[in-house]
Amino acid sequence: MSNPIKRDPSIQPLSRDHHHGLLLCWKIRTGFSKGVSAERMKLYTDWFYENHIMKHFEIEEKYVFPVLGNDNELVKQALNDHKLIEKLFTEKNNSNFENSLKQLSDELEKHIRFEERVLFNEIQLAATVEQLDIIKKNHPDEKFCENQTDTFWK
Repeated sequence: MSNPIKRDPSIQPLSRDHHHGLLLCWKIRTGFSKGVSAERMKLYTDWFYENHIMKHFEIEEKYVFPVLGNDNELVKQALNDHKLIEKLFTEKNNSNFENSLKQLSDELEKHIRFEERVLFNEIQLAATVEQLDIIKKNHPDEKFCENQTDTFWK
């Protein structure tokens, strides 16, 4: 396996978002290991989706993926992942929350690893200075705002 290329500063905020996405996967798995109800964790994942994932996906789809184009196979995979992940986040069937959360933690982790290890490297290599500048302008580096209402993973 080759060494990862150094992430361009304009893409680093997206990688930091990914770090928090991986922490979400860990929180879900920790919640299950502690016997926390799926309904309780769903309240947190709903908040995370509305406050972090929706904006992150929008930035990727509007400013990052166009670097390679929507016909690119890697971009197609990422867009399909986004659809599946959104479906899992927005599951409304109470009897299915547990399965959806377990699948969400697996699919989100897999997706983030794919973007970090494969897609972002390709985007970074193909992007012009102007494209990187547009990404940076549309996703400034902001401090992560945690929801402390119910820290079920502690």
